[in-house]
Amino acid sequence: MDALLRLQRRQSGVMSRGQALSLGVDAVFVERMLRRREWVRVHDGVYVDHTGPLSQRQREWAALLRYPGSVLSAQAALSAAGLEGDGRPRRVDLAVQHGRRVARTPGITVTQLRCFESAALLEASPPRLRVEHAALLVASTAAGEDAAVAAIADVVREGATTTDRLLDALSHHPKLPRRALLREVLADVAEGAQSPLERRYLRDVERAHGLPRGERQVREVVRVVEGELLRWVVRDVRYRAQQALLELDGRIGHSAALDRWADLQRDLDAAVHGDLTLRAGWQQVLDRCRLASVVGRVLQARGWAGTPVPCRSDSCVVRSEAAA
Repeated sequence: MDALLRLQRRQSGVMSRGQALSLGVDAVFVERMLRRREWVRVHDGVYVDHTGPLSQRQREWAALLRYPGSVLSAQAALSAAGLEGDGRPRRVDLAVQHGRRVARTPGITVTQLRCFESAALLEASPPRLRVEHAALLVASTAAGEDAAVAAIADVVREGATTTDRLLDALSHHPKLPRRALLREVLADVAEGAQSPLERRYLRDVERAHGLPRGERQVREVVRVVEGELLRWVVRDVRYRAQQALLELDGRIGHSAALDRWADLQRDLDAAVHGDLTLRAGWQQVLDRCRLASVVGRVLQARGWAGTPVPCRSDSCVVRSEAAA
């Protein structure tokens, strides 16, 4: 009985009939627990040890036991690895070996993977896909391009994997939706773009308009004058030769006062060392040509010898300014 209790604790109170029988209880005991409502049937041969609503993790364990040999996939796998999503209830995504036939169950999506053997962590608890493969599957079905970027950037920023490992995993998914986009995203993340907003700036503003290539996610020590206090900060984009910084603010709506004050303090710290700080949010980055014009002129005023170039848009303000 102790072994059964340990199993229930390990699997969030969920167990299969086969597991229970293998640990020494008999069919009579199982039926008695069900009759007393101490166990409740979730799927055929899969039980939970309470009568209330199932948690997300319990739903996942029940699905895994419904399909023995499967692993959690997509966001379920990321959450099991400690990379939580938005916290909302979601369907349970599973992965199985390619070619395996499975019956459909409401609320459970089963994906067949040719690379299952190398991608699956069958001994993990709960069994799940490796972070790289799970993140790629999330990104491939994300609502839009920005959500796909976020899915990739989040796992890299959290230190759960690297762009090299993600690229290697991508090579095992030749038919993955958005494969070309994901390869492009990985190249941008490798260059330092760690959010959808940062990637849009890199692609649509800096590259598209021929601005100098900035350094990204630069970790620096700043010296606060009063008290000579040293602390670390991370700069989104640094144009070192021009002593200019660009900070990208992806927050929407009114940000908390403490966050805004922290931003202002970062700007003041930078000014002490002669750095000019520019700030841009979604509104500015989406108006990409105008932002490129502003950044270009600021960099020119601080020593850049180049000139912004018009992008492919017929209405690019850089083109009209050059002709004026």
